[in-house]
Amino acid sequence: MGILNTTPDSFSDGGSWGTIDRAVRHAEQMLADGAHIIDIGGESSRPGAHPVERTEELRRVLPVIGRLAGRCIMSIDTTKVEVADAALEAGAHVVNDITASLEQVAGAHGAGWLAMHMQGEPRSMQDNPTYEDVVSEVRECLLDYGRRGEMAGVTRMWVDPGFGFGKTTNHNLKLLRDMKMLTTVSQDIAIGVSRKRFIGQIHALSDGIDSVDVDDRLEGSVLAAVWSWREGAHIVRTHDVRATAAAAQLLSPRDR
Repeated sequence: MGILNTTPDSFSDGGSWGTIDRAVRHAEQMLADGAHIIDIGGESSRPGAHPVERTEELRRVLPVIGRLAGRCIMSIDTTKVEVADAALEAGAHVVNDITASLEQVAGAHGAGWLAMHMQGEPRSMQDNPTYEDVVSEVRECLLDYGRRGEMAGVTRMWVDPGFGFGKTTNHNLKLLRDMKMLTTVSQDIAIGVSRKRFIGQIHALSDGIDSVDVDDRLEGSVLAAVWSWREGAHIVRTHDVRATAAAAQLLSPRDR
């Protein structure tokens, strides 16, 4: 799943694809590099992000979806019912839902639903995330999303443990370590680890420095993707499609 942010403030590539033409060209390049799904978002969900008005989010995503309609599989990354509904009408196929609350929209459209776990909300989720047992608590939520999706009539869905969404570096590493506990739920697993802060912290620790820039986290992102595939994940959401797709080719079909 190639990430296409049409936002000015996303943590990694905010502003890079802010015009329709640039966004479409980037989507085309990701498809050429091996992406199977283009994930289009018009509102940043980085830590500390503020909500975007519905009309502005629609202005950012609908023209891009319209240009790509019929050319590829698209997911709409949104928290709003109205945006999800309009995007699916315009040609998107999947709702990528960090709030895990839009199953009714997906079900009504016969669309896919990707439900992600998040503790809190983007503006404050990293203030003090706390769990007694992060793996078991996240797993229970993923199971609940599956039940709710079935009740809403969703016939194709994925669940996402939500790396970096209300989780410390230690929480993220525990989820990676125990991925097998998550991939045993009945729904397929999607993950998003690309360029996340905890990857940067590990890179910095390895290099003996204080920090690593967000665009210098490729190796850790690809490694986490490969690990997740081997542990049973089905979808990897990434900024770096070419490198991630190349890594996937090194795995046997059984491992991906």
